[in-house]
Amino acid sequence: MVHKYVNFANVREIIFYKTVNNKIPVEEFLESLSDKQVEKILWVLRLIKQLDRIPAGYFKKLEGTDDIWKVRSGLGNNEFRLLGFWYKLNFIVLTNGFIKKTRKTPKPEIELAESRKKEFLERSSNG
Repeated sequence: MVHKYVNFANVREIIFYKTVNNKIPVEEFLESLSDKQVEKILWVLRLIKQLDRIPAGYFKKLEGTDDIWKVRSGLGNNEFRLLGFWYKLNFIVLTNGFIKKTRKTPKPEIELAESRKKEFLERSSNG
């Protein structure tokens, strides 16, 4: 069995995207889940934050996107995804989360992550 890893040497910080109205979509998504589901997602986020070599089963770049990455987690028959992007060298900004119901990541979720990334970067560059 071949294990695929994403190699990172830097310590990473994970931050949740905040809208201009101070809403935090990933936090709202997590609040809609059960405690056990949230625990599993937070366990995966700790792995991403702490490991130098992250198994691609947990964190992977989405092909054909504007550098959007997905965090993968599952519990029982439920699959969860958080989407986000790299900011500067060591920040991962998570923009949205959803329960995965199809094989492919839904295009509207990718488009939402890309638009939030663009808006975040514009706000960041304007101070």
